Amino acid sequence: MTVSRRPVVGAPAWRLRAGPVRLRVRRRTVWVCAAAVVACLMLATAALMLGRLPLGVGDVLAVLTGQTDGFHRTVVLEWRAPRAVAAVVFGAALGVAGAMFQSITRNALASPDVLGVSTGAYTGALLMMIVAGGGTAAAAGGALVGAVAASAAVYLLAFRSGVQGNRLVIVGIAVTAMLTSFNTWLILAAELDAAVSAAVWGQGDLSGAAWGGTAPGVAVIAVLLLTATLLAPGLRQLDLGDDAAAGSGVAVERTRLRVMAVAVGLTAVVTALAGPVAFIALAAPQIARRVMRAPGVPLAGAAVFGAVLLLVSDLVAQHVVPTVLPVGIVTVVVGGSYLVWLLIEEARRRL
Repeated sequence: MTVSRRPVVGAPAWRLRAGPVRLRVRRRTVWVCAAAVVACLMLATAALMLGRLPLGVGDVLAVLTGQTDGFHRTVVLEWRAPRAVAAVVFGAALGVAGAMFQSITRNALASPDVLGVSTGAYTGALLMMIVAGGGTAAAAGGALVGAVAASAAVYLLAFRSGVQGNRLVIVGIAVTAMLTSFNTWLILAAELDAAVSAAVWGQGDLSGAAWGGTAPGVAVIAVLLLTATLLAPGLRQLDLGDDAAAGSGVAVERTRLRVMAVAVGLTAVVTALAGPVAFIALAAPQIARRVMRAPGVPLAGAAVFGAVLLLVSDLVAQHVVPTVLPVGIVTVVVGGSYLVWLLIEEARRRL
């Protein structure tokens, strides 16, 4: 593989060549992603250090390199590492899912939270927990089915000789509102114990993360992220508009449907394992786009910033506030603040 430093049109970039394959990589994208990865590693290390038993960096490194056994190893590898890994992987998955939705709709407000995917997953989990009386595994299965069903309903209701971004967002908001009302009714009609469990799960929480449940989810997410990478060229063409994408040989609706399927899959897996963690998918892609000054919504940037956001939120939920909170409560505060700022910025641009 060769690297060319010749100037190219637009932002400074490197051209990579490996036989017939040519790739143009913006320098700012590389540096920003590298800085975000370093921040993510530092935050993950902090997550392994903090807790009722404080550990130093040396203690954590000794455990990770196999130089120590005993209680410290149990604390780091069995208790804290699954939660830290879940925060990184789930945050990256939500960030990529949000980037994919925002790309196909060309709308900064499009995310699984807004389009009804997360709410549909919660509906499926509630039906299994409250109506069917199932446990955690049944709730996870219900969340997967609910996410797929809600996204299919939104897509079909928004389809009119194709799917336009604004129509998809509006239909998604309507479906989300209806499902939210139905979810509230289910909780109010349930018995007290079941209602409390369902309400806590619905906030989005990583406290139940363990290798037995996290490892299979990480494997599925890894496959979906690889699929998202393969779909990235078509996704970049869709960023230019349906007519331009069709003119360049992209099957617009087929590509859009595949992208939606991957984004729904990422959201469904995360929701099934951790509950509906709100606003990461909305905020991470736009933060990455603004920091990287990218023309489109970058998948890699959305992944690393999603991981950083969820890690920060989980650390705040565990160690900063007076009482331990579900991470979803913190992400709602962070994401809600970002949403208000985004709406103000959009209003200023139109003035």
